[in-house]
Amino acid sequence: MNKATLTRILKYIGKYKSHAIGSFMAAILSVVSTLIGPLLIGKSIDHMIGIGTVDFAGIKYILIALALIYIVGNIFVWLLTYLTNCLAYQTVNDMRHQLIAKINTLPLKFFDTHSHGDTISRFINDMDAISDGMLQGGATLLTGIVTIIGAIGFMLYIKPEMTLVVVLSAPASFLVARFISTRSQQMFKGQAKSLGELNGYVEEMIGGQKIVKAFNYEAHSFEEFAKINTALYRSGVKSQFYGSLSGPTTRLVNNITFSAIGVIGSILAISGQLTVGELSSFLIYASLFAKPFNDLSGVFTQVQSGVASAQRIFNILDMPSEKPEAKDAIILKHSQGEISFNHVSFSYNPDQSLIIDFNLDVKPGSRIAIVGQTGAGKTTLVNLLMRFYDVDSGFISVDGTNINAIKRDSLRRNFGMVLQDTWLFAGSIRNNISYGKPDATEAEIIAAAKAAEAHDFIKCLPNGYDTLIFDEGENLSQGQKQLLTIARVMLVDPPMLILDEATSNIDTRTENHIQKAFEKMIKGRTSFVIAHRLSTIRDADLILVLDHGNIVERGTHLQLLKNGSYYERLYNSQFAPV
Repeated sequence: MNKATLTRILKYIGKYKSHAIGSFMAAILSVVSTLIGPLLIGKSIDHMIGIGTVDFAGIKYILIALALIYIVGNIFVWLLTYLTNCLAYQTVNDMRHQLIAKINTLPLKFFDTHSHGDTISRFINDMDAISDGMLQGGATLLTGIVTIIGAIGFMLYIKPEMTLVVVLSAPASFLVARFISTRSQQMFKGQAKSLGELNGYVEEMIGGQKIVKAFNYEAHSFEEFAKINTALYRSGVKSQFYGSLSGPTTRLVNNITFSAIGVIGSILAISGQLTVGELSSFLIYASLFAKPFNDLSGVFTQVQSGVASAQRIFNILDMPSEKPEAKDAIILKHSQGEISFNHVSFSYNPDQSLIIDFNLDVKPGSRIAIVGQTGAGKTTLVNLLMRFYDVDSGFISVDGTNINAIKRDSLRRNFGMVLQDTWLFAGSIRNNISYGKPDATEAEIIAAAKAAEAHDFIKCLPNGYDTLIFDEGENLSQGQKQLLTIARVMLVDPPMLILDEATSNIDTRTENHIQKAFEKMIKGRTSFVIAHRLSTIRDADLILVLDHGNIVERGTHLQLLKNGSYYERLYNSQFAPV
């Protein structure tokens, strides 16, 4: 078992020392109550010498004492369960908080290279596995240690020689369990990984069911699902099989020991060196001594699974966050909109260059349109400008200040983004529009919706602005979702805008209305417009034609049409008569 992972888990538990100490005390008292019982049972047996020679008065007091002891013991068992539950859930709660905080600091590259379903699986399945492992393992470990020590003490009190036989069997049980656990740990890691892959694939297939059915991909998707599911089945069966071997093997060792004790004790009882009651008590203590080894091996599967899941959590927590901000980073309160790209180079893959020595000066209030083939680097420029990715060399400045010297949150607050891929969260339409300005008034929200041509369709919904959105807006059309994201930006009213195919999912008539709204919003603001529909960028102050991350043409719409080059061919291909 990974000691480093266990140490990190214990550090989380250490934050709740009162619960840990309370659990330990409850474990001691509950086990002590359990251990006193066999001694009293043995004494009650010795009160029954034979027919007509039973000391009923003595047995009565022993039974009353046993009843009180077991009642008190069960109270402490309940307390132990309560405290370990609190400890486990508080620890996992802290880990979830730390994980979501870490997720928010990871660079965009993480989300581009990791399955969303696998990441979600770490929040849910892996956290549940840690919780279950702690609940089972924590309580069993506490009671087990105290039971072993206590049972040894009582056995030494009854017959030290027989105790030696029992104690010598413990290393055998431990070595067997350790041998199996070291070989099953890797299998539990594989099981957790396969589960994350399955979650990711199922999320993709359910989210894209329309596309799956449209392309008759059901059979192929099932084959892929069956492949991943089979891998999960095989890794699960192997890990559970090897993990379950601990119980039977340790029980075999303990049963052999128990039989040997029975034979030795019977001989001692016949020879008068041991009473029948003491032999009965000793056999019970021998069984109690062996029980923790059996219980620990029984829950070891869950503990192993929890440790494997914890490693997946810690893998994310140990990932490097976004490049730390400079200690003297400034807050950009309200940008003037002057932007410069100075000898910027960038690549997603070090082996494949994308943008090389890119230069661009944008004056305040300019409208910059960016066109080019797919993969030309249009969206990459936006990612660099927003510091979703950092440049490899060169620098980008806003109002003459290197953006690396500006706090990320203040930089991003100066931009309003409307993307082709709409994102809405579960909540009311009102809350989705006011996402960037939670304190917005009702009048401001309605004004933004009207400016985005969204007010009319919102009023037609069952509950108007209180209509709930679910499943990322599946109860709305794609065009309606896009209008809401446009209204969201109009409400924030930022000094700079980024429109990445912002009207691609809207019909032509609505697009004309949106363009008028954009004209009002863009006026006096620096804006970057990425568009495939060239009709939407004819009024741009500057059009950049990109190819493989480099500017191959620049100019106004009319200037580029006169050049007889790439832009003219692209424009004519969209508007040439049929």
